[in-house]
Amino acid sequence: MSTKIDATNSETQFADLSGRKIAYRSIGNGVPIILINRFRGTLDTWDPLFLDLLAEKHQVITFDYSGIGYSTGTLPTDVKEVAKDVKDLADFLKIEKAVLMGWSYGGLVTQAATHQYPELVTHTILLGTGPIGKRVVPLEQSFLDHALKPINDFEDEVILFFEPESEESRKAAKASHERIAKRIDVSKIPSTMEAFQLYFAGGENAAEDKDNYRDKLKTTKTPILIISGDHDTSFAVENWYPLTKQLPTSQIIILPQTGHAPQHQNIPLVVNYIDNFLQNTK
Repeated sequence: MSTKIDATNSETQFADLSGRKIAYRSIGNGVPIILINRFRGTLDTWDPLFLDLLAEKHQVITFDYSGIGYSTGTLPTDVKEVAKDVKDLADFLKIEKAVLMGWSYGGLVTQAATHQYPELVTHTILLGTGPIGKRVVPLEQSFLDHALKPINDFEDEVILFFEPESEESRKAAKASHERIAKRIDVSKIPSTMEAFQLYFAGGENAAEDKDNYRDKLKTTKTPILIISGDHDTSFAVENWYPLTKQLPTSQIIILPQTGHAPQHQNIPLVVNYIDNFLQNTK
């Protein structure tokens, strides 16, 4: 009797690319969705239930950036160059069209990839992130206090990704933590200031927006779904507000009593939003 392949037992594979090996996992069948990770995220830090529900209708591909997690190489300091990992992996897998889904820092990478590779990207989904360009609302100090610890404990995760004032959010945090714990190699999570600085440089370059990606959101033909919590200590949803009425293809969903990981707290709801968005936009 064969064992069903899901997020907790999927094989870690490697794309042998120019100068580095990109680690990736793939589950499900259907239209490919490439998931693009957060600051310090690895293959192991996505909630497996979220991946499994997505994989009921789609091919779900997760990967580690160059130099992060299970991948070799070095993380570039410009999100435009980080986005090349997405395109190179898609080419390696012979994927001609894909949905891109980016979380947090990965949302900045996703925006860069959307603008650079319009022939690849059919839809863009942005989770717990903001538009490229200058922030209106900065990072909260609580995020910085917890995000930069070499190793995060459960309470750090509650503060970083959920809404600590909400009992329901704390329950969701515990359930998500336990699912992720079934398959996580903590040693693969970036933990040094040297590694953090590579991410920070990418964030600073995104804020400068020398390629005018923010303005390109106003003319893109790509359908964009933005899902945010109402209290995201990293990327406050208010950062999107100056662009209201200027984004012809973007939809914004704000979830209550929710932090930086809406897709880990409200899993069936978020998956349903994503499925409906993909079915009803083109």
